[in-house]
Amino acid sequence: MTDVLITGSGPTGLTLACDLALRGVDVRVIDRRTEPHHESRGKGLLPGSLEVFRELGVLETLTATGNASVTLRKYFDGEHINDTSTAAGLLIGQWQIEKALRERLAELGVRVEYGSELAAITQDDTGVRAELADGTVIAARYLAGCDGGRSTTRKLLGIPFEGSGQEEPAMVIGDVRAPGLGRDAWHQWFTSEGTGILLCPMPGTDSFQLQASPERDERGEPVPPSLESFQRIFDRDARVPGIRLVDATWVSAWRVNVRMATRIREGRVFLAGDAAHVQPIAGGLGMNTGIQDAAELGRTLVAALTGPGGEEVLDRYEAVRLPVAADVLADTAERYERVVEAVRTPGRGTEVGMTRTQPPAGA
Repeated sequence: MTDVLITGSGPTGLTLACDLALRGVDVRVIDRRTEPHHESRGKGLLPGSLEVFRELGVLETLTATGNASVTLRKYFDGEHINDTSTAAGLLIGQWQIEKALRERLAELGVRVEYGSELAAITQDDTGVRAELADGTVIAARYLAGCDGGRSTTRKLLGIPFEGSGQEEPAMVIGDVRAPGLGRDAWHQWFTSEGTGILLCPMPGTDSFQLQASPERDERGEPVPPSLESFQRIFDRDARVPGIRLVDATWVSAWRVNVRMATRIREGRVFLAGDAAHVQPIAGGLGMNTGIQDAAELGRTLVAALTGPGGEEVLDRYEAVRLPVAADVLADTAERYERVVEAVRTPGRGTEVGMTRTQPPAGA
């Protein structure tokens, strides 16, 4: 029987796995994917996450690749308006974060078990039995569900995921190359029509992360994201002749969702990261909140495994992190609305969402 089984090998699951392995806990990590992804996704680490990674021994690897500051270059109706410098953490692609964590985990003797899909969970007072889709059963003392917003772990537990969401995508996103476009700034083009496109140069690569208002067809319906659509949006909003977007290695769409689990512990099973809460992207708090979830869950599990245990120890994780999740949802929803409104003014961009305007709940 392993001490802790972790489902999901994103930043949350890998942070938890490294933390536990460093403390001598026997841990396994499974993932339904067959291999790691190579997508920029969440691209900003805040100071609290950097401190967690320093303790895990991966900070130097990340800072050697990422950028500690970034210039936001803002345009309106095709005209350059101003530049704003920010230095709130570290700009780096999510795939690069996960790669550094996987390598650290391998140094600790643990490797992600890809192609392992969770199918059923049973538990009693002594542990958890996780049945995989291929019939394999893994016995563990505790299970941590770090398997994303569509968490199989959460669904198998029957935990409600309450909140609101939009069916229509608010943005199309992806990773592309843009030969000829300067890589010294995060380009942010907005228009008086309320549309926009952003291209952020990803450190350690020759690609940009693209975020844009969806293209719409003749019926006003959003056009599915594609390289061809990305180019039409770029021509429409950036109005920079001669730049052709190429090599779209990631193409997706993002919808506004503000949801959280009604509870993040069910006996010996816990939820963390997007499995427990999803929120708007403004401020870059999603991945960072998951990393902090992992740090707290690690402390909880180590205390349960090495001390007298008991319900009081296990209850601590939910008592600490559920209020934080509720606060982050409210905060990021406010930040997102602020950004949407601000970019209608020439010279304003995503920097307006980097700070909160309301004190934390309970402050």
